[in-house]
Amino acid sequence: MATALVVDDAKVMRINVKNMLEKLGHEVLGEAANGYLAIEAYKEHLPDFVTMDITMPSDRNIADGIDAVKGIIDFHPAAKIIMVTSHGEQDKVIKAIQAGASNYLLKPIHLEKLEEVISKLNLDKS
Repeated sequence: MATALVVDDAKVMRINVKNMLEKLGHEVLGEAANGYLAIEAYKEHLPDFVTMDITMPSDRNIADGIDAVKGIIDFHPAAKIIMVTSHGEQDKVIKAIQAGASNYLLKPIHLEKLEEVISKLNLDKS
């Protein structure tokens, strides 16, 4: 299957997403608790895709998940990023998609929906 990076400021969410991804057969190469660390972890691990929380604390001029998407896309324009968001953040989702995110998931994340969104990423394993 594919490799992943899990980004969320809440440790319990990172653990839950990691467990779901592993249950689906994916390998989680790393985790990050904010956008700055997400960009650094992406550069280090070069995962096939990223799950990215949209709302996180700012760190080193990276204000949130949207800024992290921009940083990852600047580094690797073909990066596949799934935004993870709560209800009521539609405007942020639109900004994230405009910044280069591939798709999004609403919290709480359900295994079937996660699998469906990953299947739409067109991951090339050649």
